[in-house]
Amino acid sequence: MCGIIGYNGKENAIPILIEGLKSLEYRGYDSSGIAYFTNNKIKIFKEQGRIEELEKILVSDDTNIGIGHTRWATHGRPNNINAHPHKVGNVTLVHNGIIENYHELKEELLKKGYTFKSETDTEVAAALVDDLIKTKENIISGLAKLKNILKGSYAFAILFDFDPDNIYALRYGSPLIVAESSIGNFIASDIPAILKYTKNYYLIDDSIAVITKDKIKFYLNNQEIHKEKLTFNHDIMSATKGGYSHFMLKEINEEPELVDKYLKYYLNNLELIPSISKYKKIYIVACGSAYHASLIGSYLIEKYLNIETKVELASEFRYKKNFLKKDDLVILVSQSGETADTIASLRLAKETTKTLGIVNVVGSTIARESQEVIYINAGCEIAVATTKAFTLQVLTFSMLIYKELLKIDPELSKEVLNDYNKLSQEIRKLINIDYKDIVNKISKHKDVFFIGRLIDYYLALEGSLKLKEISYIHSETYAAGELKHGTISLIEENTPVISVLTDKSIYEKTISNIKETKARGAYSLVIKRECLNIASDVYDDLIEIPDLSDLTTCVLSVIPMQLLAYYVALNLGYDIDKPRNLAKSVTVE
Repeated sequence: MCGIIGYNGKENAIPILIEGLKSLEYRGYDSSGIAYFTNNKIKIFKEQGRIEELEKILVSDDTNIGIGHTRWATHGRPNNINAHPHKVGNVTLVHNGIIENYHELKEELLKKGYTFKSETDTEVAAALVDDLIKTKENIISGLAKLKNILKGSYAFAILFDFDPDNIYALRYGSPLIVAESSIGNFIASDIPAILKYTKNYYLIDDSIAVITKDKIKFYLNNQEIHKEKLTFNHDIMSATKGGYSHFMLKEINEEPELVDKYLKYYLNNLELIPSISKYKKIYIVACGSAYHASLIGSYLIEKYLNIETKVELASEFRYKKNFLKKDDLVILVSQSGETADTIASLRLAKETTKTLGIVNVVGSTIARESQEVIYINAGCEIAVATTKAFTLQVLTFSMLIYKELLKIDPELSKEVLNDYNKLSQEIRKLINIDYKDIVNKISKHKDVFFIGRLIDYYLALEGSLKLKEISYIHSETYAAGELKHGTISLIEENTPVISVLTDKSIYEKTISNIKETKARGAYSLVIKRECLNIASDVYDDLIEIPDLSDLTTCVLSVIPMQLLAYYVALNLGYDIDKPRNLAKSVTVE
């Protein structure tokens, strides 16, 4: 992985490819490269580091067809040799994904006389394609064989020496789209790369796409097929910074409006929210921040609907022994809808039980393969560290419960609805708090601890993840009652301890744990619900959350932690939208 762009059209391809790669920077990368035809020969340029380093080595050539790639290293170190594109024989190829059986394939290809320069699975894939396809006439039939040979996930954009007029694309398990525009046709791993030119695109799915300068053809089982044209329905501004210094800050500031739009849409279309009360047990499967949103959702489902709910990491769920029954529900949560482990878990769950996807990207794999789907409608989320998508995932769980409360507790549902109407305004107030003094205190330290109990622990997990993702400060989260079982030994003078207190039933217990850290010299920042009374000696700094119902307070509580992470990273001078070693969409296992 991580980003693919291809262009075939009327204009010079080089600036279009570079522009496309820059629009995919948010996906994370450590090298980049392009390949293009000029005078019927392929030229390749690739360079470690930022795309600016690649631009320095480019030359001015006349070309209207090429492919480009930003690499997030999986096989082999991030360097020029391992960077894409890779060329073997007549094949030049870029690749997202992981070829799991590349080692066995490499051994077979070595016996056939192929040699390899890099450490990558991608170069092996290029050699395999070269071995399968010797002429223009057998390109489609040769590419069709790959699905029976390759194990793992892949999205390929391919140039052949003997076919200077076309780009070929295919995918399995890794996202890839193709698109038509007035200046030519595109391949891209994500929509932002082509939004400047068109909002119309096609999903490749299991087919093979041939991209000419005039049209796009699709083939399945060696037969040309028709594909449905899709349209990106969000404003192009959702894929641009809109005057903000960083996408992350812009996306946090979009949350009030997005929450308002989300609530108006689904409250007026409640039939689009599936009923979950009929299930005896619910599993929620996710990764990263989506996993934290799922923990919050699980807590609330059990509390208000009395349905046993279990949250599983997707990377573990698909491999462990499971006890799914036909009357269970499995909910899959993913911003991109292309998270590899979550897709694999979905396909496993579908063999036994019902599935519900909670996703952002319309037409994504999880959206298409789940039996039911709820779209969170966050628009493009560009920053690697999710903010608005997380908030809308939590709100989706709240909405699932609200729909059931209309039947089982009308009075509580009225309270929740009243608080929904206040939610966007309260988020805006939290965004407008001045966090400068707190940020200065946290930025000085290499270690930070987050604590909470029950739902507050789950909220703290997300706050901690945000901080470590973009500020690189070592941050740990602990259920507050566990501190005395070993962790409190790490507390030193002025160590920041950030405590989340919103759960009325147990906050006094958490206060006792905070005092234990204060007694050992910790700097105490408390994020609490306004109605909870705590003495001034419990905290050094205080952030208060409005006292709304539990189904809305859970949405509000994470906002200050998102902003603290952003401003601490800004204070430390880091690249906030593109944190090191991270990728936006994790399309490999």
